[in-house]
Amino acid sequence: MTKKEATAAVRAAKARLGVTWAQLADAVGRPLAWTTSALLGQQPMTAAEAGAAVAVLELDDEVRLALQLQPTRGELDGGVPADPTMYRFHEVLQVYGPTIKELIHEEFGDGIMSAINFRLDIQRVPDPAGDRVVVTLNGKFLPYQW
Repeated sequence: MTKKEATAAVRAAKARLGVTWAQLADAVGRPLAWTTSALLGQQPMTAAEAGAAVAVLELDDEVRLALQLQPTRGELDGGVPADPTMYRFHEVLQVYGPTIKELIHEEFGDGIMSAINFRLDIQRVPDPAGDRVVVTLNGKFLPYQW
């Protein structure tokens, strides 16, 4: 079984059982965003983590083994995402990417924000004009070394 097939099995079982990503993160014992990413095929899970997830989702050993495989990260279908939620992040980077880059360089120097040593958090914040989505991207600064 491939990671892509395992992801399809996870999503189907999650829907069938009414399990939330938060419940899966609790069972796996890892942060919500990391667990969701792993179950969508973007992170390798340990045997214990994969075992906990498939137990909650009532899936088989084939899925458990696939969840432990090394992923090909960032593998999306096509170039620019068509899904409206993912496209908005593409749009944000088109509009604010140069600003983010300039501000990182001004504050930290010549380097990048790591997506390897990285944390992600998503919060819902009530607002009188409509709830707000707060996305925190927290990556280690890595200076270029020449």
